[in-house]
Amino acid sequence: MIKYLANSEVFAIALTFVVYFLAVKLNSRLGYFFLNPVLISILCIILFLEITGISFDSYNKGGHYISFLLKPAIVALGVPLYMQLEEIRKQKAGILLSQLAGCIIGILSVIVFAKLFGASRQVILSLVPKSVTTPIAMEISKTIGGIPSLTVGVVVSVGIFGAILGTHVLKLCKVNDDHAIGLSMGTAAHGIGTAKAAELGSKHAAFSGLGMIINGILTSILAPWIVKLFDHWI
Repeated sequence: MIKYLANSEVFAIALTFVVYFLAVKLNSRLGYFFLNPVLISILCIILFLEITGISFDSYNKGGHYISFLLKPAIVALGVPLYMQLEEIRKQKAGILLSQLAGCIIGILSVIVFAKLFGASRQVILSLVPKSVTTPIAMEISKTIGGIPSLTVGVVVSVGIFGAILGTHVLKLCKVNDDHAIGLSMGTAAHGIGTAKAAELGSKHAAFSGLGMIINGILTSILAPWIVKLFDHWI
């Protein structure tokens, strides 16, 4: 039975959807902010694979179909962006400056803290694109000499962490503007943060998607230059 399940693409897809659906229901019923559906789903699926002895490669035969849906999901962010186009035009200078600051501070902070905690050069380089969506982060990691597989794990962790705590931190800092909240979530926590922002409203979703896109572009351009500038210290 387990051998059959291990080779069933339909089972992998069904397992993922069922686990995520139940995680969403659990989060909705209990209301605890740390019960992020993505985090709960990952932990449950890992536990299931460990108990049954099914390898990740076998599970991913069906799982990759779900990953494919990320591409049209990203494209779909163009709809709320279009709806907020006039607002974006009015604030374009402030948006670009804030995104530039967020990108540079995000890169420099992870380099400094990783170095202070004794991380190796390769690990530091793997952490640099931590706040960028996974496909872009992997390419940046390859370019600057990091470990793409480590980068993926860090990016997912940062996204989940940002989705869980991001809005609470912003609230503590008395950030109440919808535009600022959306941009912050997208810049710091990429796609997972944007999904959380979408729960707050269409305006949050639009600006979060914008933050994710601009931060991805800026990090792709600036990360190699910043790494080169601090190369002697890293």
